[in-house]
Amino acid sequence: KNQKLTPLVGDRVLILPENDEKATIEEIEDRTTELLRPAVANVDHSVIVFAIQNPDPNRILLDKMTVLSLSAGVEPIICFNKLDGDQKGNGKKLKETYELAGFRVILSSCKTSEGIEELKAYIQDKITVFAGPSGVGKSTLLNRLQKGLSLKTGEISEKIKRGKHTTRHSELIPLDHGGWVVDTPGFTSLSLDFLEPDALKDFFPEFEACEEACRFDDCVHINEPGCGVIAAVDTFKISGQRYESYRYLYQEIKNTRRQYK
Repeated sequence: KNQKLTPLVGDRVLILPENDEKATIEEIEDRTTELLRPAVANVDHSVIVFAIQNPDPNRILLDKMTVLSLSAGVEPIICFNKLDGDQKGNGKKLKETYELAGFRVILSSCKTSEGIEELKAYIQDKITVFAGPSGVGKSTLLNRLQKGLSLKTGEISEKIKRGKHTTRHSELIPLDHGGWVVDTPGFTSLSLDFLEPDALKDFFPEFEACEEACRFDDCVHINEPGCGVIAAVDTFKISGQRYESYRYLYQEIKNTRRQYK
């Protein structure tokens, strides 16, 4: 309290044992990484889980989560789940879009086990946070990755096409094959108001290779003439949908910060 520090899941701490069942936290060691939402410390990378359908992926929320992870120095991997029900090939299109943007992408199915071994290899001997909206299958995936967990899973509300919250808190879970995972509560909204609007472009990795072509050094890729990023969108080197997401988030951050002021 004197240092105005709040312990987080994943913190490494020094404790003073009082008895077999009770101890006092004496010190919180320096954190290597710190995520704001979910509030977790010292994670090596994140697995951002979205369903391919039921519910359909909220692309704005997905892009917010990749920005949040990258801004905290945490490597994200995107997992599109429920591949077994993908009759229209949407998973392949999503994978292509986000691989073009520079992300590692896994398509998974808890019913057919596709992608499970790939996920296991990725999280082995690491501290990994699993995050995403409710109802996309995070707890079911974790149950497949680690036998004996029996985490509670939920159904999709047919009325609002949104998952019902089954995870109520963040928790570190040890893995038999090495490493830890953090299961976190699902959510449907997320704020990036901690970022300056002009800093947002730094967390869209596909922009970097095109920024050298921008006419202005301080170009934020919104409506400046001679913008290399906009030119790359026009020639399909950058996903138009990702770029529109960037524009939306840029304006949202500006509006939110204006309201605070």
